[in-house]
Amino acid sequence: MRQTQSRKTRGDHPWPLSERPGFLIRRLHQIHVALFQEACGRFEITPLQYSLLSALAVRKTADQTTLAADIALDRTTTTGALKRLEARNLVERPINAADRRARLCRLTKSGAALLAKIEHAARAAHDATLDELTEKERSQFIAMMQRIVAGNAARDHVAPLID
Repeated sequence: MRQTQSRKTRGDHPWPLSERPGFLIRRLHQIHVALFQEACGRFEITPLQYSLLSALAVRKTADQTTLAADIALDRTTTTGALKRLEARNLVERPINAADRRARLCRLTKSGAALLAKIEHAARAAHDATLDELTEKERSQFIAMMQRIVAGNAARDHVAPLID
């Protein structure tokens, strides 16, 4: 990690929101969620639920803790989303016979069918999020985000929200 401090982060002058990485990341997330809803709203699924369905499609079967780690969310939020997907018959969550405290999750046929239907629209939302970038810039931006995420893997725990 770089230890150099830029002029903007030293506090010797006001720091406009439009130059703050955290603010821009939050705005980009808001924009992506709006684009996802525009593209995928008819499927009545959130980006989080889409991530869970996608993770289950890859894993086939997984416990809720593993899925929470896969999508980098806390277990409570993940469990709530899985319960909503189960209520729509998109996932099954039977109790694990080997560990009765855990539930094993898997896509239902309806869940797999919905995932197949939504895939094109979801990809379009991701593309629209990066629409202002050239192909080369998109690759670079994704590589930089992956590097930041990998460099902060130890920070996967969810910090409490402070208002």
